[in-house]
Amino acid sequence: MKFQLKPILKEIKALYSKPISNERFEEYISKLQGDTKGDLKLPISGFNPMAKTHIIKKIEELEAVNADLIMKHVINEFNSNLKESNKATIEVVLNLADDLKGAWTNFYSTDFDSKFKLNAFVKRNFCVPYFWTSEVYTEKLIQQRTIEYLNRTLFWLNNPKPKTLEDHLEQEIFVYKNARDDYAKSDASKFESIETYYLLNKQSEDYNLIFNFFYGDAASENLGYRKYGFDDTTGFEYAKLNANKKKLNNQ
Repeated sequence: MKFQLKPILKEIKALYSKPISNERFEEYISKLQGDTKGDLKLPISGFNPMAKTHIIKKIEELEAVNADLIMKHVINEFNSNLKESNKATIEVVLNLADDLKGAWTNFYSTDFDSKFKLNAFVKRNFCVPYFWTSEVYTEKLIQQRTIEYLNRTLFWLNNPKPKTLEDHLEQEIFVYKNARDDYAKSDASKFESIETYYLLNKQSEDYNLIFNFFYGDAASENLGYRKYGFDDTTGFEYAKLNANKKKLNNQ
């Protein structure tokens, strides 16, 4: 098995250079679905087909830092460390979600789906790293984001899709444990409350509970979901803490 970058910025930039219209939308749908309605030929669902002109500026910012080249180098290094017998090629396609002016893009729900609802991508041999229009793009950000999504895809290829809170956490521990950089180490005592809650609810398959665990009360309130009392620490921070513990145990 190997991962292979499919450069997309130039193609999407050309799409966005056209006036906002039904024609642009139909061209986007054609790229997304191909000839079969409801299919996924090219994983560009994170892009807003009707985005305003600021999206072109953000694409140019990605081009200015050589995002494609950075991603290609990360992918090549990742491939060199793979020990998979599977001969499949996984296409890596950057997506740029508009959390600045995209009316239909909620950061929290879109981010959750990009990390935990990968079945449609993985079964078609796609890996889809998400970036955001609100971000400042740097080499380090592009490297880290790419390797995280490579590891999420690898986890899905080798494990059943996550159902319980425990499954979701194990995925993110795997992601951070195998990330290129060490994440900042935190005081374990600040995680006592979230750890207690996790141990009591790790077999839960309740979407609202799992979402709140990872994103906190502010995100849940933003979407009208039930709140469970998390804001100071989140499930992603807890996953990084556990990933660091595993790294130390393997040294």
